[in-house]
Formats: sequence, C-alpha cells, structure tokens
Amino acid sequence: MSTTYHNSTGDVTVTVPGGEEPSLGKLVASATKDLSALVRAEVELAKTELRNEVKHAVAGSGMFIVAGLLGLLALIMLVIAAALGLTALGLPNSLAFLIVAIVILLVAGGLVFIGIKQVKRISAPERTIRTTKDSVSLIKGSAKH
Repeated sequence: MSTTYHNSTGDVTVTVPGGEEPSLGKLVASATKDLSALVRAEVELAKTELRNEVKHAVAGSGMFIVAGLLGLLALIMLVIAAALGLTALGLPNSLAFLIVAIVILLVAGGLVFIGIKQVKRISAPERTIRTTKDSVSLIKGSAKH
C-alpha cells in the first residue's frame, strides 16, 4: 500500500509493504528528511538572492568611491581658490594658505568631536540578543520534552 501526503514542498509518497499504515518512526524520519530538504532549499534561495544583492552593492560602492574621489579633488581646488582669493585681497601667499589650513583643521576637529560623540552612542543589539536567547531556550526546552 502507498499513501500520498501533501505538503508545501510537493507530494510525498510513503510505500509500506503489507498494506500497513506507516509507523510513527517512519513518519518522523520522513518529516525530518522533508524538513532538511526544505532548509537546504531555503539556504540556496538565500544564497542566490544575496549574490544578486552583493553585485548591486559592489557596483554602488564603486560609484560612491569614484564620487568621493572627485569630491575630494573639487575640495582641493576650492581650498586653493580660497587661498588665492585671500592673496588677491592683498595677503601674502604664506599667510593666505596658513589661514585656509587653520580653517580646514578647525572643521576637521569639529567633525572628529561629533564623530566621537556618535561612536560613544553605539550599543549592542539588545533586542536581537534577547530574542536569540529566548529562541535557544525555547528550542532547548522543547528538546527535553
């Protein structure tokens, strides 16, 4: 006798010699096998999706890097233009470039200060840690019964 069971991954046919219903052990073994196949399929799907996402992330990151470099070049040109502008107002070259350098250092120092404050705010992902511990406890508890 063969019995067909329906599940979300497709039909599963269990053939039992002698026309008997499958034993609990066989049903558990079949369910375990199906669950393993389902987990493997889900992992493969996740890998495929992540590969595509990583390709987009790499391409986007490359564009950001190029844009950042071009922005840096533009900033250098603006700094030189500012120093030359101060020179055109009558300041000596050395003093004009020194003033611009001091302004840049002040801006950089302010950004470092703000960055340090932001980094000090970082904390562990408390909810994720708590839910993971709860899940592990639940699995351990159900395995004991």
